[in-house]
Amino acid sequence: MKAGYVYIMANKRNGTIYIGATSDLPQRVWQHKQGDIPGFTKRYRCRMLVWHQCFENLHDARQQEIRMKAWKRRWKMRVIEELNPNWNGLYGDLQ
Repeated sequence: MKAGYVYIMANKRNGTIYIGATSDLPQRVWQHKQGDIPGFTKRYRCRMLVWHQCFENLHDARQQEIRMKAWKRRWKMRVIEELNPNWNGLYGDLQ
């Protein structure tokens, strides 16, 4: 079974964020960075990967995505800053 990922994209530190799930994190982040995916991330220019987590399968990743989307914003900010306190773009780490 293929691994799954939950990820958070942002347009800037403490800015607009987007939570998604995918089975191919490098490809999905590249698509967001290029503006290839119509919708929220393109509209708000959420092009910076600031957080991600790997799961054994995509189903578990999607379940976590749903839970996280229901969280309060401050909880989401805390998760990002625990892993990435400077809000660095993490895409280069995926290469």
